[in-house]
Amino acid sequence: MLSLLRHLLAVFLYLLLPGAHGRFPNYNNGFHYHDISNGNGNGEIFFNGVRLHVESPQLAVSASRGSSVILPCHFHYEPEPNTPRRTRVKWSWIPANTISEPVFPVATARETEVMVAMGKRQRSYGSFKGRVRLRRSVPGDMSLVINELQLNDTGRYRCEVIDGLEDESVTVDLELRGVVFPYFSQKGRYHFNFFGAQQACQDQDATLATFEQLFTAWEEGLDWCNAGWLADGTVQYPIIVPRDGCGGNNLAPGLRSYGQRHRLLHRYDAFCFSASIKGTVYFLKHPTKLNFTEAVEACVRDGSQIARVGQLYAAWRLMGLDRCDAGWLADGSVRYPITVPRANCGPPDPGVRGFGFPPAHLKFSVYCYR
Repeated sequence: MLSLLRHLLAVFLYLLLPGAHGRFPNYNNGFHYHDISNGNGNGEIFFNGVRLHVESPQLAVSASRGSSVILPCHFHYEPEPNTPRRTRVKWSWIPANTISEPVFPVATARETEVMVAMGKRQRSYGSFKGRVRLRRSVPGDMSLVINELQLNDTGRYRCEVIDGLEDESVTVDLELRGVVFPYFSQKGRYHFNFFGAQQACQDQDATLATFEQLFTAWEEGLDWCNAGWLADGTVQYPIIVPRDGCGGNNLAPGLRSYGQRHRLLHRYDAFCFSASIKGTVYFLKHPTKLNFTEAVEACVRDGSQIARVGQLYAAWRLMGLDRCDAGWLADGSVRYPITVPRANCGPPDPGVRGFGFPPAHLKFSVYCYR
């Protein structure tokens, strides 16, 4: 050990000698910096001045389900290098429908790879395989094109450009245009644990709403006094008009929150999010009223299927469906959509009116989906 220390001390003293630095070959990694021999003689390192910039003109993008969307990302160097550089681009994603604070000590949300590309070679992963590509409209354009947008594609996307040891990134949030609606079980209020709520929304062609989606719905007038699960594992509900039984008269309007709840043991309703649909929801004109079984069969005979709740909400909100006739839906509920409020069609505000889950033998009309 002593001999090693002596050797290191000798090397150190040698480097302090005038001109000693000139006896070692220069080191340069070709991009980021030059070693001390290229400094100003005062022990200061000079950087070569080339810097990688990664930017996006839009930090949030909204689109419709089933459509294509472009998440913008561009990179450039300052100053521009004289010769082309080999860069690698990686797009990754954190889903919006993610539990942020798990009840159990499981892995927290991590970025999932969407695609990687170097030169003309690229590879996509998971549910994005075959649906994504780089736009490459101009040099430095690494914008991500996603085709056939799905409900679960919402979230935060990261565009990372890597050049050697240097990497820079920018994030873009993707939102789908849609509608939030409260949903409860046929058994009554507060019967869903978290996983049951997830499944209930999925069964209605929807997903559990995110906090941001519920907040937007509250800003647009959603007022609902029953607590429901959200995608992050919290339980909340939106209040426009404070009142007893809904947090009290003394609280300001807003989202009431119970915070994180136990996803297995605690039971509430659900707030679902439905985006635009590819097909058409329509009121089936039938000479007679139908019980539930007859309603299902009538849609099939018409070349369709009985509509789901999420589909009816999306058709009402995004396609202007307006019909003052109550009809069966696939979950056994009876509802009807009102875009233009009028006499004998319920409350004075637009919305989807509901009759709950009446006995299956009762007679109503039906809404079909094609």
